[in-house]
Parts: sequence; C-alpha cells; structure tokens
Amino acid sequence: MEIIECIQGLPEWFTAKAGIPSASNFSKIVTADGKPSKQRTKYLYKLAGEVIVGVAEETYQSAAMLQGIELEASAREMYQFVTGQEVKEVGFCLANGYGCSPDGLVGNKGLIEIKCPIMSTQVGYLLANALPKDYWQQVQGQLLVTEREWVDFVSYFAGLKPLIVRVTRDEPFLKALEIELKIFVEELKELVQKIR
Repeated sequence: MEIIECIQGLPEWFTAKAGIPSASNFSKIVTADGKPSKQRTKYLYKLAGEVIVGVAEETYQSAAMLQGIELEASAREMYQFVTGQEVKEVGFCLANGYGCSPDGLVGNKGLIEIKCPIMSTQVGYLLANALPKDYWQQVQGQLLVTEREWVDFVSYFAGLKPLIVRVTRDEPFLKALEIELKIFVEELKELVQKIR
C-alpha cells in the first residue's frame, strides 16, 4: 500500500484520487452480497472522465454533510480520549489501482472511520448498535486496501452518546470484492483507451 500525503478535502486530495475507484464508492461497484452493483457503469464512466481530465468530479455536499466534516476533528478527539488510542491522519491510501481515505490509522492493525450524522440518524445507530449496512463495502474496502485487521466505526453527534463499533475482516466478502475490483480496474483502463 502506498500512502499519498495530502489533506482530505483539499484540492491535492481530489487530484490524488481522480479516476481511482475509492472505498467510499465501492457500493457502486459491488453489493454487500459481492455481486455487481447496478450503479457500476455510471461510476465507471465518471472515473474514466476523471482519468482524462485529471480532476475528481465534484459532488454535492448537503448542509448535514458539511456539518459532519466540521465535527470530524471533535469525533476523532473523543475517540482518542475514550479508547486511549492514538490516531494518525492520512490522505489517500492506494493499492492495486484502487484506494481509500480512512479517517485515520490506529496503531499497526486498525483504522477509524468517522460519521457525524444528524441527530435522528445517530439515535437510530445507537439503537441498532452495529455497523450501518450502508457502510459495509466502504469499511471492508478500507481493510482490503490497507491490509489492516479492523476498523473502528465511529458515529458522533455532540450531546449524544457516541457509537464505536469494531468491524473485522470478512474474508469471503473481501475475496469477492477483490475480484470485482480487479475486473473494474481493467475495464476502466480499456474504456480510457477507447475514449482518449
């Protein structure tokens, strides 16, 4: 794994990840069952365009998403205080033509993925006390890219109890994900050659 040093959210980060399948979008490539996603082709076309232009396409950020970005540092500090673990922030991690931007490396074996949802969503997460299924491919994808053993999924809303759920590697899913990503990366290269 190669770590590209940059600050997440800044222009150099968008440039570093342009045209590269990223764990936050692995659900657009493969379902939680390891099957190809219906969003696959559209995501393939988006990345092909990014490869040629050299810049990641900007996506819409709602007020809730922007608030989440602002609260991430507080959530990271809370996690370090509660767990006693030190978190090292990283830019973009790259391996085998795909990558991820975890919210931090924890020790030699772990990662942290932080979400700062709206209040009602946080309450729902606390009641479920589990990794929300919407983040399964992202979290497992981060483990694939970084070759780490676990991710602490952290959901934080100031004033409410935080949720910290440890997610370990699901090897059968990771095998299916790796196969689908390899196929996707090859298709992306071929598509770029066709339209360049």
